[in-house]
Amino acid sequence: MKDKHPVWVTGIGLLSSHGEGPDAHWAAMQGGKPTNVDTSSFAPYPIHALPETDWATQISRRDMRQMEPWQQIGTYAAGLALEDAGAKGNEDLCGVMDMIVAAGGGERDLEVDTTVMNEARTANDRDAMLNERLSNDLRPTLFLAQLSNLLAGNISIVHKVTGSSRTFMGEEGAGVSAIQTAHARIAGGQSDIVLVGGGYNAAREDMLLLFELGGYLTHDDWAPVWSRKDNPGFALGSMGAFLVMESAEHARKRGAKPYAELKDVAGTHGPRGEGRLAKRLSDALAGMNVPSNSAVLSGASGATNATATETNFLQSAFPEAPIRAFGSVFGHGVEAQFPLGIALAALAMQRGEFCAPFEAAEREASEPLDSIFVTGVGHYRAEGLGHVVAVKDEETAG
Repeated sequence: MKDKHPVWVTGIGLLSSHGEGPDAHWAAMQGGKPTNVDTSSFAPYPIHALPETDWATQISRRDMRQMEPWQQIGTYAAGLALEDAGAKGNEDLCGVMDMIVAAGGGERDLEVDTTVMNEARTANDRDAMLNERLSNDLRPTLFLAQLSNLLAGNISIVHKVTGSSRTFMGEEGAGVSAIQTAHARIAGGQSDIVLVGGGYNAAREDMLLLFELGGYLTHDDWAPVWSRKDNPGFALGSMGAFLVMESAEHARKRGAKPYAELKDVAGTHGPRGEGRLAKRLSDALAGMNVPSNSAVLSGASGATNATATETNFLQSAFPEAPIRAFGSVFGHGVEAQFPLGIALAALAMQRGEFCAPFEAAEREASEPLDSIFVTGVGHYRAEGLGHVVAVKDEETAG
């Protein structure tokens, strides 16, 4: 069924290992090679690290002192998106703008964690010791710093986005749900304009430990996503990815130019055994129109089972399409991965071209493209599929 309200992407805010802004990220896509891959700070785990960033251009130093790094990244990218959409500083517009954020948990106090674990090794009464340390070291103010919706709160305070606010928490699925909900609200007439996205800090020993305990990280020598068969897993990437999405009618009224239209978004979750993941991906695609000349931007992480299943699905569903695993260039941003993919697809549709292969396993693109599909298959759970198409000049004129 055709959407009552076409959904346009009118603002893109990106911060990653390649710097900030649409132009830097389009250049990175064209170059097809990662930068700032740090193989020493958290060896043997490589991460795609942020370059030096002048945070003060988007966040005051006073506000920044109260933020954890992942909140700084997200708040900074949100400011870039608002600026790009011509909305930053427009109190009337930001005052009615809805916000949907994909977030993980807050960052741990590693010093406290380490002290507690070391003491627990020799404590005679470990339960009593834990109760005492939790009461004295983990104060209520520290606990509140763990809340995932603090990113939305910081964006609201710093950038004055004060419409409704929703936060989804939980790895890649949070990013899918955020984009899916923003699209559904605009298409259904419940929202006119939405700021949506997420942020991730890869330089976190607590998350590296968590993912390594699950066997999800690639080790030592970095390789592109499809080339990690002998060294599977993902290389985390620090990134902020926010978009301003709005109805075509609202964008025309305020004179905003679109990057692209987000035609469809599907998000699913459930058990993955016995071919269920492949079935859900196929069902999601079956509900979308697939133009003959489409490309795919895959958010594949490199995690063994999920990426193998996605690879088989893509080869079957898009046998002639050029497919790019953008994690090869930017790393894996977990909650921010799917928003990043949608943003990159919108950039490509605006420019009317795709990018060269990132590795030998990827097929060259034939131009022009009719549309780009974006995948977001979580390393453990949840998956999503987005469909991005170009906006024709006559559509922007109404």
